[in-house]
Amino acid sequence: MKETIYIKNMVCPRCIKVVKDELEKIGYNIKNIKLGEASFESSTKINLELIRNILEKNGFELLDNDQFKIIEKIKIFILEYIQSQSEENKMLEKLSKYLSKKMGYSYQYLSNLFSSLENQTIENYIIHQRIEKVKELIIYNQFNLSEISYRLGYSSVQHLSSQFKKVTGFTPSTFKKLKNKKRIPIDKI
Repeated sequence: MKETIYIKNMVCPRCIKVVKDELEKIGYNIKNIKLGEASFESSTKINLELIRNILEKNGFELLDNDQFKIIEKIKIFILEYIQSQSEENKMLEKLSKYLSKKMGYSYQYLSNLFSSLENQTIENYIIHQRIEKVKELIIYNQFNLSEISYRLGYSSVQHLSSQFKKVTGFTPSTFKKLKNKKRIPIDKI
């Protein structure tokens, strides 16, 4: 019997490794694991409470509600989209179209569901994720602001700078000069 569990706050390859290691420690044979979900086969009954406790000790959350599973998938697809956009240095299709295609729901439905359960719009979530990616690229000092702006799909450096200041309170250049550059963990946005 194949079982899939859905997990909140899995946002990076390290999260995948932690979840896999923790589930294997308690005796489960993982068949497939990716951001937001783990599938395994087991001849014994799955102990969801044990799994829930192990996940919570590591900063994750077992998702039971189908709507929360959809929200988590939206977040994962947004992260993948932003990461892909910044790496490929090209404009991808509109995010709303991308999400609809990936999720199999209309963007309107996804947007309404996200807003009702997350107390913020998808657009606001995207802005904050992009700003965190901008911070990362500024800290790594691999690209200038113009290149960062282009890579993340901003219409101009001015647009990026304006949005950055609105979200962080700093201009990108002021942020770059700070000794203590604070980033928000992406699972906390």
